[in-house]
Amino acid sequence: MLKKILVIVALTGAWVLMVGYTLATDQDRAQDREQIRIYGSQLMTGQERSEYRSRMHAAKTPEEREHILVEHHERMRLRARTKGIMLPEVPA
Repeated sequence: MLKKILVIVALTGAWVLMVGYTLATDQDRAQDREQIRIYGSQLMTGQERSEYRSRMHAAKTPEEREHILVEHHERMRLRARTKGIMLPEVPA
């Protein structure tokens, strides 16, 4: 009986670790995708990325989004230049 309980506890523990690892890996992938989507995101804080996304979602017209995008690209190019980092001129 004790062996069965130990086996069940061991299998449950292994399952919990596996699920936890999978969730952490998924979060890392989501963060990587976020980093790729926002031009210069590696130079931004989490709060800045959140504010940028909020501004883009709140924009009512394509022209307004384009204005926010151009302004953001210029700001990131300047920030990169001051830190000695090279960003592509045209975002991916």
